[in-house]
Amino acid sequence: MDGLPPDEQTAFKNRPVLGNAALKGLGAAVLAAVAFYYLALFPGLPEAWRKAGSPELYLTGVVGALLLMVSVLFVAVKRGGGGDRAPVYYIAHVLCACAGAVLVVVHGTGNLTRPPALLYLAILGLMALGIWARVRLSRQMSATFSQKHKNFSAQGPKLDKTKLQALINQKQVLLGILDPSAKEGTFSLLPNHWRSKPVASWRYAKLVAEENKLMGTRQAVPVGQGYWWLGHRALAALFVLGVAIHIITVTFFAGYVADYGDITWWHLAAW
Repeated sequence: MDGLPPDEQTAFKNRPVLGNAALKGLGAAVLAAVAFYYLALFPGLPEAWRKAGSPELYLTGVVGALLLMVSVLFVAVKRGGGGDRAPVYYIAHVLCACAGAVLVVVHGTGNLTRPPALLYLAILGLMALGIWARVRLSRQMSATFSQKHKNFSAQGPKLDKTKLQALINQKQVLLGILDPSAKEGTFSLLPNHWRSKPVASWRYAKLVAEENKLMGTRQAVPVGQGYWWLGHRALAALFVLGVAIHIITVTFFAGYVADYGDITWWHLAAW
């Protein structure tokens, strides 16, 4: 940070931060809120708040799903080059995800016997994996950045530097198409590159994958550090897919969802 201009150093010091203790506290608060709701409040609530599909719970689920989708906005900002805003959106991502998780669980009325209950597992997995990555895995990542890659050490395996240089040269050629002002060592593909130059972006991503494989990037770190983000994205994708399926079924197949009884929520078709 000492090498940054003074104004950037000030901005870095003043950036909003969500500490590990606060993050763990939020995770515990979500679990405590859900437990308190179902153990202490739920039995005495009016029927509208205990019957799945009621207008009140329908709106609760809509709000909860929208809050959880703030995570997508965070990813878009981070991957879209808005690094200076990423800390703010990260905090929004965490807070909205916690509130959304509680509302989605309330929306489900504690029913664990129907397929939508699988979304609870996805939410729980996302929370657990996200907290673990921030609290524990971040320390491993910090240690990794301070170490010399084994392939560049005298004790490491033989690295084909000729092939590596050839890959770097090819990447630099593609950079002339993607972003002539960028440096190969710090460049990463952003959504606007994929939109404006999809072929060049695909070729560049392919070269990056070949470079990582040649250098043994993933093998140089623990399995959790190398693949945790794949698990996090997979759970997020499953959750979004599950929400989409749920919305489609309750909107267009309301009769099936209600076992062809009374339909108490807004819908377009009662198939």
